[in-house]
Amino acid sequence: MDRQQILDLYDWQPGICFRHPERGEVPTAVVGVVHPRGDGEREVRACVDCVIAIEDMRREEAARSGSEYRPGRVGEDAG
Repeated sequence: MDRQQILDLYDWQPGICFRHPERGEVPTAVVGVVHPRGDGEREVRACVDCVIAIEDMRREEAARSGSEYRPGRVGEDAG
């Protein structure tokens, strides 16, 4: 799967990337949810570059462990 095919697996909305807040509002996808004490829940969003980096880490880990790599699943349990 190429980069664009992987990105197409995600729902993109304007937001602030958790690793690059200085970029301001950019297309982002949900990659997690945090539950700050007394403050409900907050989505953790990542930009295109970060989603690809996370997918690369997942693919490498799957190869090391002998597991199946299935793209598009970052943040799957986020909601």
